[in-house]
Amino acid sequence: MTEISLKDISKVFKTVKVTALTDVSLEVEKGEFFCLVGPSGCGKSTILRIISGLEKPSSGEVQAPKEISMVFQSGALLPWMNVEENISFVCKANGMSDLKAEEQTTKYLRMVDLEGFRYRYPRELSGGQRQRVGIARALAIEPTVLLLDEPFSALDPITTDELHTYLLKIWKETQKTIVMVSHMLEEAILLSNRIGIMKKGEIKQIMEIKLKRPRSQGSNEFLKTLEEVKKVLIG
Repeated sequence: MTEISLKDISKVFKTVKVTALTDVSLEVEKGEFFCLVGPSGCGKSTILRIISGLEKPSSGEVQAPKEISMVFQSGALLPWMNVEENISFVCKANGMSDLKAEEQTTKYLRMVDLEGFRYRYPRELSGGQRQRVGIARALAIEPTVLLLDEPFSALDPITTDELHTYLLKIWKETQKTIVMVSHMLEEAILLSNRIGIMKKGEIKQIMEIKLKRPRSQGSNEFLKTLEEVKKVLIG
């Protein structure tokens, strides 16, 4: 069942005279983990913002659920609120009662193993913990689709590996549709069902990742898939 559909999407930023996307078509299935990869400036994040409704396409058709949450690279936590307040604030802004907001906050802090940190402030957390709070906050409003815009790119490799484990756990437990932007090919292959490979505002190829889970970055099959993705990017 198709969850997200983009048909012939183009996006021109007229003020700076930049064409970000040209005739992009894409379908993402319900419950799928889909990744967009490609060099900086190729339009990956623009697609994510169009799916979320933060940007309007210059032309084309977009079909997506209204219940969408987005996680940004920085985590975007409010520094004057503690962890619990950062999550419950968003829940209440989406019409939840105080009791329901508290239940959702506890539920998703447990899912990311941070229930014991609920009264800490963002400055008291590590980068990885802040991103886990950001993911918990995005999930607490029970979105149909979770969008992630290079959420781990500023983190060290060990922390990134840990967060990959959490993200796959969340995906399996919640069965959410996830669309993620990444500049790391290995990350995309490790996590996703399919990869959209982008260059200069176009999706050049959509590649199905047929590797069995759990996946090992050192396996011959993984390395072969990595080379196939690289060939599309270079070609």
